[in-house]
Amino acid sequence: MDLSGDLGSVAEVYRRVGSGRLVVLGRAGSGKSILTIRFVLDQLEAREPHDRVPVIFSIGSWDPTAVALRDWLIDRLLRDHPHLTRRASGGSTLATALVDADLVLPVLDGFDEIAEGLRSTALEVLNATSLPLVLTSRRGEFAEAVQEAGAPLVWAAGLELTDLTFDDLAGYLPRTARPVPRGDGGSPAVWTPVLDRLRARESGAATPLARVLSTPLMIVLARTMYSEAPDRNPAELLDAERFPDENSLEEHLLAGFVPTVYRRRVAERSATRRRERHRDPERAERWLGHLAHHLARLDGDQQDLAWWRIGDSLRLSTRLLSVAVSSALCVALAVWIVNLIHVPFPVGEALMSGCSMGAVAGLAFGCVHAILVRVGTTAFEPAHVRLRLPGGGTGVGRRPVRTFVARFGAVLPGGFVMGVGCASALAFQRWLYYGIPLADELVIKGTLINMLVLGLIFGTGAGLVFGAVAVLEAPLDVTSAATPAGLLASNRATVVRQVLVLVPMLTLAIAVGGHLITGLLDGILGTLVWDVAGGLVIGAIGGLGGTCAYALSFTAWGRWLVLSRIWLPLTGRLPWDTVAFLDDAYRRGVLRQTGAVYQFRHIRLQHHLARSYREHQSKYAPASFGPAA
Repeated sequence: MDLSGDLGSVAEVYRRVGSGRLVVLGRAGSGKSILTIRFVLDQLEAREPHDRVPVIFSIGSWDPTAVALRDWLIDRLLRDHPHLTRRASGGSTLATALVDADLVLPVLDGFDEIAEGLRSTALEVLNATSLPLVLTSRRGEFAEAVQEAGAPLVWAAGLELTDLTFDDLAGYLPRTARPVPRGDGGSPAVWTPVLDRLRARESGAATPLARVLSTPLMIVLARTMYSEAPDRNPAELLDAERFPDENSLEEHLLAGFVPTVYRRRVAERSATRRRERHRDPERAERWLGHLAHHLARLDGDQQDLAWWRIGDSLRLSTRLLSVAVSSALCVALAVWIVNLIHVPFPVGEALMSGCSMGAVAGLAFGCVHAILVRVGTTAFEPAHVRLRLPGGGTGVGRRPVRTFVARFGAVLPGGFVMGVGCASALAFQRWLYYGIPLADELVIKGTLINMLVLGLIFGTGAGLVFGAVAVLEAPLDVTSAATPAGLLASNRATVVRQVLVLVPMLTLAIAVGGHLITGLLDGILGTLVWDVAGGLVIGAIGGLGGTCAYALSFTAWGRWLVLSRIWLPLTGRLPWDTVAFLDDAYRRGVLRQTGAVYQFRHIRLQHHLARSYREHQSKYAPASFGPAA
């Protein structure tokens, strides 16, 4: 078939492919991602009823050895389109129903960004299905995968994006540039002298600059640096001593992009009458470099910059420390607040009680967090659920009993550990404040009994509450949350609602559960006292402190707040207004939005920023000195 044409005809070309499978090849920056966007828009415009809906997926994050293609597509749909978490008639999510009904046309962008050792496996998996799809890749990486797999993408047509010609360059750049006044009254564009010199040279298209400016990416970078900046002259790109080859020119254009888009200019007043904030280019580049380096640490070619995973750029020890500190503060503040209201202890003892209980809570929550990381829960995904009354629709758990038991069993150990820690803190507090010896036989016996009883009270109370909440959970319809900021706001509102529900439920569960458990064990373990006032005090402390500690330690929004809004800005690796900074970078064209995540404008820009950040950090590495002579 004749597949020649331009970006505007790609949808028409695709409709001539009987299998519905198309491979688009091109070198870095040749416009493959732009082609996918144009293709999707054209397909949607010409779409007939019951046709497949084209959806762009950045395939670089797919591990074909760990996740089936169908499951990965469903996961991406749920992440980028949260309203698809709603249930279809058969009980599955809408995303699952759409994929299983073959109503989604996957546009898989960036095959070359899959880890090198997984590309041939990915190709084999794609060949095991006849699913219509569009796949983009760099030519060399795709050819290597084909050779290793022993077959191309079967039943697929292929096309390749060719380089832009010198005539394309000459027809485009002058129209983007500001005029430069001359003494004779003329006003040629700043690119005219450069293009004239390239044209005058023998075989001008073979010069390094002409070869570099043969891809849309580099032309965009050059336009941004020289056409839009009044103090830059593109004639410097012809300096053969400064830029002897293509690589030096490309690195120069990549290095100048961020400082150019962040240059100082008169800020426009927004609809809210607030002027756009000026950001220092050097700081902006360092913050963007940290984010690019964070993606490299997650996975060498990871592109999805998800707000709930930014904190993963910190070392595990730092993350565990943040959990311990935030949990300790939550419980300590809860102890002090409850004591201010009820005043059952002297001020000094109340302060000491808050410190000891907070330390225990920090240790307990830190240990639970470490266990979750150990078993593979390295990131806390945004919640896509809300609480609903019984009979208000199908919950997340299609089997309420199984859902309750699963959540109860997961929470019970953590609550038991918290109760044991509280009993230990109580014994330590009595020794420190009243001088009661810890080694006394009666004290040891009483402490062990308190550990068991408080462990059962806290464990069963927390298990019952979180189990009941799991049964009452239902998909959250967040149709407007298909952007990073929208999903963040939705998740924040969900966590706040959970806190408002969990605090009174957990307070009552501990207070009432403590009365029942001590009544059952009274006499078996000796005389146990659990009066109403004391039970409510302990319940209020556990409900308020425990719920807030849970919200900050085990929800996506909580980890974002502690790490990305406090910890990383304190160390200078991110700005204090992180949300506004990311949105500003998107508006300036450094980042782009893909559903609920950001991505750098191009993988080459991401790699350049990450490399520059690492080089900058190495300059300030601690010096090491040998032994004195």
